[in-house]
Amino acid sequence: MALIQVSHKWVFPNTYISMTLADLVLAYDLEPEPGEEALLVLPRIQVPASQLSEDTVYPIGLKGSVLEVQDDGIVLIQTRDRVRVDELRVDGDRISCKTVPMQDTEKMDEETREKKRDRLMLEVIRATGGNAFGDLIVDSWLHLYRDFTGLVCALSEFIPRVQNGKLYEILQEDSEPRRAEMQEKLIYAYLRKTGKPKPTGTQDSPEAREEAIRYQTDAVQREATRLSFGPNADLDAMELKIRNSGMNDTARREAEKILRRLYQQGTFGAETGMLYNYLDFLTNLSWKKEDAREIDLDAAERILDEDHYGLRKVKSRILQQIAVMSLTKAQSGSILLFVGAPGTGKTSIGQSIARALSRQYVRVSLGGIRDEGEIRGHRRTYIGAMPGRIMDAISKSGVSNPVMVLDEVDKLISSSSGDPASALLEVLDPEQNRTFTDHYMNVPYDLSDVLFICTANSVDTIPEPLLSRMEVIQFQGYTPMEKEQIAIRHLLPRAMAAVGISEGQLKVTEETVRSIIRDYTREGGVRGLKKCMDTLCRAAAVQIVRGKGKGLEVTQENLRAYLDMHPLPHRCVPDAALPGVVTGLAWTSSGGDVLSIETLLTCGKGEIQITGRLGDVMKESVQVALSLVKHLFPDRAEVLGDHDLHVHVPDGATPKDGPSAGITLAVAIASLLMDRPVDPRLAMTGEITLRGEVEAIGGLPEKLIAAQRAGVRQVLIPQDNMEDLSEVPEETRTQLTVTPVRTIADVLHICGMEEAR
Repeated sequence: MALIQVSHKWVFPNTYISMTLADLVLAYDLEPEPGEEALLVLPRIQVPASQLSEDTVYPIGLKGSVLEVQDDGIVLIQTRDRVRVDELRVDGDRISCKTVPMQDTEKMDEETREKKRDRLMLEVIRATGGNAFGDLIVDSWLHLYRDFTGLVCALSEFIPRVQNGKLYEILQEDSEPRRAEMQEKLIYAYLRKTGKPKPTGTQDSPEAREEAIRYQTDAVQREATRLSFGPNADLDAMELKIRNSGMNDTARREAEKILRRLYQQGTFGAETGMLYNYLDFLTNLSWKKEDAREIDLDAAERILDEDHYGLRKVKSRILQQIAVMSLTKAQSGSILLFVGAPGTGKTSIGQSIARALSRQYVRVSLGGIRDEGEIRGHRRTYIGAMPGRIMDAISKSGVSNPVMVLDEVDKLISSSSGDPASALLEVLDPEQNRTFTDHYMNVPYDLSDVLFICTANSVDTIPEPLLSRMEVIQFQGYTPMEKEQIAIRHLLPRAMAAVGISEGQLKVTEETVRSIIRDYTREGGVRGLKKCMDTLCRAAAVQIVRGKGKGLEVTQENLRAYLDMHPLPHRCVPDAALPGVVTGLAWTSSGGDVLSIETLLTCGKGEIQITGRLGDVMKESVQVALSLVKHLFPDRAEVLGDHDLHVHVPDGATPKDGPSAGITLAVAIASLLMDRPVDPRLAMTGEITLRGEVEAIGGLPEKLIAAQRAGVRQVLIPQDNMEDLSEVPEETRTQLTVTPVRTIADVLHICGMEEAR
């Protein structure tokens, strides 16, 4: 059986049709043979014969047979009944399908057929003056086409091709008289379209006139598409989108220029896809300047308190920003840079700000970006060009004034592909971002209404020009009490909801939460604490599903079994004091920490050995501390001539660097030379000069929180850092004795070594 796709060809039951081989898409590209059975189908979409399936053809076709294949490629086919085509598959050289005959619910008698045929012939002759179809009418009248349907098929040879969907509407009609009426409408609609005199009779009805107008409109659109060689419907819609987009004059001129190029190139132009995607991106941007909304400051404060516990100073600064925006009716203000340890809420508070302002929220991750094009976009001259992440986020937000969080700005990497940090300068500068130009867009876009919020773990790697455009807000590490409240109010309920545990099915006591914080986490943020809550919820889910009781109660006794991990070793200060060992404080990207700086004299020739993966800054601090101690204790310094000095900072696998260990190193060396131990519960932080002055340090709140956690009682800090104590949580300040120092002499006096100088 020959499987034949008939495209835009008039096919009806019980008639004869002729086609050229060029009109047919044959299964396996084989020519049909005389006498061969044929299944004629109307394709929904044109596909190769090997890909024919139920999804690519209309479900009703025609059974027939091949009568003749002429030398000039003309194929004569006799059609028979309508059939429903099911389970059509083409597999290699085999066709498989099921055909179910379709019965007419209403037949047309022979007399009616002859009357319709005669009237159709008469109308055609009157409409065309008897000349338009020439020999066809004579041949049809005298020889082949004694049937109405056959005459329609003959006339269709001179009528423009009809869409398969329209043919299928006729073919699926179960009433033969109704099919005849639909066929007549197409013939008369064509005669009206060509401007011939209107036919007379019953076909001159409102329905026929409506069909003729619709047919003429479709024909005009198809002809316009053919002449322009492009997807006019899409381009016309694009022209309307450009007109209604509200884009600025520069952008509109560029868009209209690209649109003209698309009209000229048409569907098959080499750049058509790229240009159309460009216009689609441009018109999908929101160019409308949003009106400033009234801001309820009390509601904003309530939202911030609901979403985050603690962060008093951060919330206060955010409320100041919101209040200023409310007074000035501005959409944005200062560029805020949230700096702090991972897990302290820097990114999530951006979502709360967006909710408080009733604005859209978008997040752009900048960590590890080394290509400037990721920020500014790629020029369209390159294959695969894309807009930058900033404009892509604007497009996804659907508005021109979202709250945009730029995450991890301290992790941008300069490379041969440019400096992404420098590309951010225009984005974050209020004086420049009104006309920000993405390389892909190549037209200016106003970013002045975007509220930018940046996050970083440290400001050390952020270039100064970029840092100067932002206001730094420090996110301090949480105290144990704050972590406890965060776990009870936020982390545990969210973890239970995530795994489908209802209230009452999991019970975790406050003592258990405190034990988790103390024994299983060591961080400034709460990410590790969140993982522990998730683990407990998963353990509870197993118990609930297995039916072992109604739920799970986690206590300090069974905590380790459910967490399935060993408690972390406590970094607590030792009880015994040893000469040459002093407790210092350090700041890391995950918060504060305590360090025990150790020194030792060994037999040698006065050399210095430094271990513990210290950076250049700390190595220089060792040299400064040693020189200062030699100057302060000249009588004790003689021992260094025939001994080597070994300075070690434990946790040798962890890199350490920073300008805050100077006084700790000096006291450790002095303690070793004087053979006088220093109380390990006395910690210190600060850098020194060769003149013995103690200089200010950073990260004081994190350091003091770490000192409290490790059991330190007294902390020595530089006098210049006393103002920073206001940033330290009250819980920490009340449990520590903080003593300011100005010089190394003050430090040695507190450590009990002043009389030895």
